[in-house]
Amino acid sequence: MSRQRFTTCLVLWSAAWLSAATLATADELATLLERGELAQAEALLRTQVADPLGPVVGDAARQLEILRRTRLEYSLDRDQLLVALRSRLPDVTDEQIDRWTAAGALQHRVIDGQVRYFRKAPNNLFLIEPAARGRRDATNAKRPPDEARERFDLDALLGEIVDQSQTEPTKRLTAIRHRLEYEVRINGTHPRVKPRLRPGAVVRAWLPFPQEYGPQTEVRLVSSEPPVKLIAPNGVPHRSAYFEQTLGASESEAPTFQMTVEFVSQAYCPRIDPDQVQPYDPADENYRRYTAERLPHEALTPAVRRLADEIVGDQTNPLEKARRVFRWVSANILWVGEYEYCLIPSLSQKGLAEGRGDCGVQGTVFVTLCRAAGVPARWQSGWETQPGRWNLHDWSEIYVLPWGWLPVDASYGVRKSDDPRVADFYLGARDPYRMIVNLDYARELIPPKTSFRSEPNDFQRGEVEIDGHNLYFDEWTYRFDFRTEALDSASTP
Repeated sequence: MSRQRFTTCLVLWSAAWLSAATLATADELATLLERGELAQAEALLRTQVADPLGPVVGDAARQLEILRRTRLEYSLDRDQLLVALRSRLPDVTDEQIDRWTAAGALQHRVIDGQVRYFRKAPNNLFLIEPAARGRRDATNAKRPPDEARERFDLDALLGEIVDQSQTEPTKRLTAIRHRLEYEVRINGTHPRVKPRLRPGAVVRAWLPFPQEYGPQTEVRLVSSEPPVKLIAPNGVPHRSAYFEQTLGASESEAPTFQMTVEFVSQAYCPRIDPDQVQPYDPADENYRRYTAERLPHEALTPAVRRLADEIVGDQTNPLEKARRVFRWVSANILWVGEYEYCLIPSLSQKGLAEGRGDCGVQGTVFVTLCRAAGVPARWQSGWETQPGRWNLHDWSEIYVLPWGWLPVDASYGVRKSDDPRVADFYLGARDPYRMIVNLDYARELIPPKTSFRSEPNDFQRGEVEIDGHNLYFDEWTYRFDFRTEALDSASTP
């Protein structure tokens, strides 16, 4: 797959909402987007939107909002980029920036005649460009070490989990009690928000809430402010705590939503032996559903099927097929900070075209290739909660008999360990520092959200709206804090 093919995909997707009756307008819009003439494209779209100030609910209105979000993603001009780079490379030159820009190592786009850089480009440069990374590391080596920063030794923990699973099978594996404090604060001074904060306005918020799933148990809401109106049932695709508040006549500040949640997350490391794998029943619902194409993100194109065939070769064992895909993604899809998913037409197509992406892109590439190879696979996501490394995170599951659904983290990938049990740990096992929120992607929230979501695919930060108007990520902030406590091992029932 070429990058040109992906670029074409972007343009066609951007104009896909237009009907055949407005084909001329669709062609004009596609041309404007391909040229990066967003201002003219926005003017054209406004003629298709009945109420530009109303909630974003129609196709044209959604496309107009996507262009606004695109500008937020490409928020850096050259001077701002230079300031960000010089904090890590004090002697960086204009010539080097030009070279990295031309090579695509500094992610950019021409918008309305000006080169604009992706907001994560300064960080991604050191992941994409080895020479820049080497220079940064040499600069850092001259600075005093940060002795206060203690790194969590994940691979040491994985070794302990593997040993424990094999030598003490009746004991509960490493289990961690989590206490999460989560807050969403609306930016009342934002020019798009302030006019909507009026008496009688109804503010709705969906905050991510942990599932009771497999090794994640004992979930409970400790407290919330204001009171939670509804917790989505366990097992729904996106589990949320739903808040609703009507602003009173005396309320002048933007509302804040807070909750404290506890749950226990246990390591999972089953003894999986390729010789014990059982064949699939083609009529099995899990097999039929999770080897099927799901557009646009899990696109089983002829090129994808050919690549899957190349990766798995003559292997017929489903577990070993998945292992080959897991190792291929780990070696070939580089982790980088990614665009907001609402701007990506197809996560798997983007990852395969560019050879890079974040955990969600890596995971979707893994799922797509597994499906193409005849191995049922699906999405799962939430947060990673390792000490000092709390963040949003996406991973996957594969369906292999007789074990059923097994966790896979293609982003953590193959570990740098001489112990093969640790190296391939994330194919079929999981560490206890996780919070599972989502069992699927791009599904309906409970209760449904009527306006265009900030994140139509994943659900990790939350969603907010006022009187049906969605508030995007530049219009509110979130804060989360985890406290973790290791629990004593106990015999399994």
